Amino acid sequence: MLIVEDSKASREYIAAMVEAVEGVEVVVTSSGFEALKLLPRHRFELIITDINMPDINGLELINFVKKNPNYRDVPLFVITTEGREQDRDRGLALGAAEYLVKPFVPGSLEALLRRYLKLP
Repeated sequence: MLIVEDSKASREYIAAMVEAVEGVEVVVTSSGFEALKLLPRHRFELIITDINMPDINGLELINFVKKNPNYRDVPLFVITTEGREQDRDRGLALGAAEYLVKPFVPGSLEALLRRYLKLP
């Protein structure tokens, strides 16, 4: 799984929650640009991204990922502070499977991960 988050605190928090789910390996990066460099070298089963990042924002990343035949069907979650309905609608319209607004209930992320990764 790939986590793309520019905030170190958020990145570590999300990674810790994801790593607590048995059987999930995590790769983290702090920018959309770094994520784009990782995509051709790895096969990720799920991607989590923030929206607000300094170089390539999360919406641009979603757009790129969903146009890539290798990642078109990979679930992508947005976890962001952007809670406006128009932001949520745009993220989902671009192809995000889920849109969570910070702060979120940790159990909700775990349940989504288990559902999309088909884990018990």
